[in-house]
Amino acid sequence: MNNIKDQENLYQKRVLLRLDLNVPLKNGIITDETRINKIIPIINFLTEKKSKIIIISHVGRPKGKVNKELSLKPICENLEKKIKKKIKLIDDNIFQLKKEDLFKSSDNQIVFLENIRFYKEEEENDVSFAKHLANLADLYVNDSFSCSHRAHASVSKITEFLPSFAGLQLETEINALKKVTTEIKKPITCIIGGSKISTKIGIIKNLIPKFDNIIIVGGMGNNIIKYRGYNIGKSIKEENCEKIIKEIFESSKNNLCKIVFPIDVLVGKTMDDKSKVKELVDIKNEDLILDIGPKTIEKIKYIIETSKTVLWNGPAGYFENPSFANGSYEIAKSIIKKNKNKSIYSVVGGGDTVAVINQINAIKDFNFVSTAGGAFLEYLEGKELPGIKALN
Repeated sequence: MNNIKDQENLYQKRVLLRLDLNVPLKNGIITDETRINKIIPIINFLTEKKSKIIIISHVGRPKGKVNKELSLKPICENLEKKIKKKIKLIDDNIFQLKKEDLFKSSDNQIVFLENIRFYKEEEENDVSFAKHLANLADLYVNDSFSCSHRAHASVSKITEFLPSFAGLQLETEINALKKVTTEIKKPITCIIGGSKISTKIGIIKNLIPKFDNIIIVGGMGNNIIKYRGYNIGKSIKEENCEKIIKEIFESSKNNLCKIVFPIDVLVGKTMDDKSKVKELVDIKNEDLILDIGPKTIEKIKYIIETSKTVLWNGPAGYFENPSFANGSYEIAKSIIKKNKNKSIYSVVGGGDTVAVINQINAIKDFNFVSTAGGAFLEYLEGKELPGIKALN
């Protein structure tokens, strides 16, 4: 895989730069800027080389239709302020764009194409769409590891038509994950949250033989609590996953990997409620499990304390309500404490988990923070990612 930093002649070259600027937007306001901050090094690198940069990204799921609420305009404006350079947002139909249309003014060095998912051809990995995009540039750079598990036109198909390179961030992400999967320091612990157990079953099964502890929290934890015979009330759960959970426990026994799940919880009657600590036997039909309880936190802290490597993907509860954010914060603080005395190697992945650590301003207190969720998990699962395969 060729990295763009090893390219000597980038002067005046038109670089099609695939980024992941899929940031959370609320009424047009960006609520978490982590993904924008992470792409600044590649922008600075290319502008210093006097390249002409054509940025491709998506926001949300417009499903192949123009949706003004999912415009890249606020992201464009945010990046402009950060790098103190003018950026032009081109909202013309991509199919009508020609190479000579892009940098008409000499002071134009960076242009944004409007949300690439406004075109259904992007998610269809359409050949002619990829070819048309390629005609706008001289070379292609993928610096969006978090999109690299998608076989989309601007991620995988495009490399067939342009000299293609890995960006600075993409290589950093892969190296950090390689460190976790190959240069492992035991004991190693994986904390995995989120709502769906079926989407993460592959990774759990794949990690059981390699890891010492797998801690399952969040909505996934509810499924295990239910499997163990407890009432989970109105809590989020996934149907028909008893067989999956049975397989997880059987595999963990065979591989001497400990599966840890909540032993007490915080509940509310609604998502906006105040929290109440409950033992598993006390959960009522009208209860919603929205965080892990104090005994579970202590158990997780002890496991982190005795680990040398920790991987964390998915919050412990409904952290958007401060009443149910404590579990996630305590996990974060426990890892940070070990990180400060360099007695643990920590990798955090996924947008929600990054949002949690941003709330306590702790991004710099982990060895590596990845904004990738799906790509992060699929890489660890051992899958070949289409975007990485295309670059190779």
